[in-house]
Amino acid sequence: MERILVRFEGEGSGTGELSWGQKDIWDAIRRLRSSLGIGGLVPLTPGTTVDDVAAKLGLLMSRHQALRTRLRFGPGDRVRQAVSRAGEVALEVVEVAADDDPVQAGKALYTAYHDEEFDYEHEWPVRMAVLRHRGVLTHLVALVCHLATDGFGAHVLRADLSNMDSGWVPPVTAMQPLEQARWQRGPAGRRHNDVALRYWEGVLRAISARRFPDPKGWHEPRYLDVLFASPALHLSALKVAERTGVGSTSVLLAAFAVALARVTGINPVVAQTMVGNRFRPGLAEAVSPLCHAGLCVMDVDGVPFEKVVGRAWRAQLNACKHAYYDPDGMLDLVDRISTERGERIERECFFNDRRSRYRQEASADVDERDIHDARGRTTMRVVSPLDPECEPFFLHINDVPDAVDIRLSVDTQRLAPPDVEAFLYGMERVAVEAALAG
Repeated sequence: MERILVRFEGEGSGTGELSWGQKDIWDAIRRLRSSLGIGGLVPLTPGTTVDDVAAKLGLLMSRHQALRTRLRFGPGDRVRQAVSRAGEVALEVVEVAADDDPVQAGKALYTAYHDEEFDYEHEWPVRMAVLRHRGVLTHLVALVCHLATDGFGAHVLRADLSNMDSGWVPPVTAMQPLEQARWQRGPAGRRHNDVALRYWEGVLRAISARRFPDPKGWHEPRYLDVLFASPALHLSALKVAERTGVGSTSVLLAAFAVALARVTGINPVVAQTMVGNRFRPGLAEAVSPLCHAGLCVMDVDGVPFEKVVGRAWRAQLNACKHAYYDPDGMLDLVDRISTERGERIERECFFNDRRSRYRQEASADVDERDIHDARGRTTMRVVSPLDPECEPFFLHINDVPDAVDIRLSVDTQRLAPPDVEAFLYGMERVAVEAALAG
């Protein structure tokens, strides 16, 4: 393996407090003991050279302060961010044996990158390599530490790479992490935080403390990673979204709520949804992590499904409005209210739609036969047991075409395996019934 040092230099430097987004991710990184890296394996255009990739890496590092940010640790667990103006980052060139498959070699390298935690104080939050097979560059492997970006920020980085290919890259206009942290600690940021926490306080005082019923025995393995893919749920969600005039995310959140209430017996359903916060001023093209959990409350008892869809849509609006806050203040708030109530308030129930807007609002030109035919193509499988530090109940909807592709991490002490299966197929069933009833 060859390591090439790529020089970069960009605008801005300094040391300051963590932004709210960085705080949120840092808490998750410490709790889960993982850098939660974002990246993948990408085929390279024929004719791409090492110099081409090095130039792009250098430009990305120069453009975005988030990629030039490392941590500084002080007494009392104090953590600060430090942005460097210039430096060198490594690009690795990996030779793949002539008889080996470069795709498999790339996947193995990505796994190695992902499984090794970053050195947050000394290592840049970017790992990148190119694979050379039989003298030709075939693939790029890239991983960015979650402290530097999130899923939406990764879209910005991919757009940068595409613009580099076209020969023109627009200037960076988004608020950078140091500037974000200064605004958040100023008067406007404190007022915004206070409004968000008042909303959360009202909800936390009103809801039941439990998201799941008492455990029903012990299951091994305790923590599961479940994949569920349903073309029928995809078509049905589009059909109901078209009829109700809301996005398909609201339809899927409604199906999530109805199915979960049926298997847990707990209503209203309370779920945290991941909010990208890029709709806020100055943040549309930000690379740095900005996602926070919003809180959705949905009463589904005895309510027609299309009315639940409306409630889910309104709950999402409230969640989005109040999903930008200081995570430290939020944790203090939850602890205080739990103490006052004399019971811990469970919040570990997540719904995260990671699809692009194109996937969410695709054409709903489907009929009853399409949905019936699609039901036979639903699949569910457990891919692996999870680390005990996983979130107890976290549902992701992945960005794939022609199906609702779900990845659910679950603690079987919160929801037993038979109930997990009933919940996932229940999401499909309630949406299909609503689509066909229309």
